[in-house]
Amino acid sequence: MTFYKVFVYGTLKKGEPNHGWFSKSTGGHHKFLYNGRTKEKFPLIIGTRYNIPFLLHSPGQSHNVKGEVYEVDDKVLADLDVLEDHPNFYVRGLYEVEDVDQPDQKSESVWIYTIRTFKKELLSQTLFESYSNFDSHGLKYHERYLRDPTYDPKTDLYPESDLQ
Repeated sequence: MTFYKVFVYGTLKKGEPNHGWFSKSTGGHHKFLYNGRTKEKFPLIIGTRYNIPFLLHSPGQSHNVKGEVYEVDDKVLADLDVLEDHPNFYVRGLYEVEDVDQPDQKSESVWIYTIRTFKKELLSQTLFESYSNFDSHGLKYHERYLRDPTYDPKTDLYPESDLQ
């Protein structure tokens, strides 16, 4: 069996609305490993009218983002790809993450979902170091079943020239 390490920074973290996706498939394996932080800085925003956290692929800008690292198997990784609409919306890539509780240890490459195509003006939004649906920002995440079924977040994120 193959295992992968995945860094999550938003609604997939413990106690957040989409954490259940880790156990969506019967017989899938997931295990929390550690609290992590990206080695590179990335802009983390809360965007769209549904308050979705997005990690924008603009390395070197903003913060070393805090999140959680999990070990997952093929089944769970496939479920996360469905949730994140990889590679059509989020793109999963390997990035260096370090353990925040053991900073002396070497960083490691783990999978992280980022938005590669986005309107540059999103970089002028409030940028976060970490995300929780329950933080004082007051921007509550709207789960998919509560959203307009015709809504496509690409319309809020993508430059018009990139929309198909």
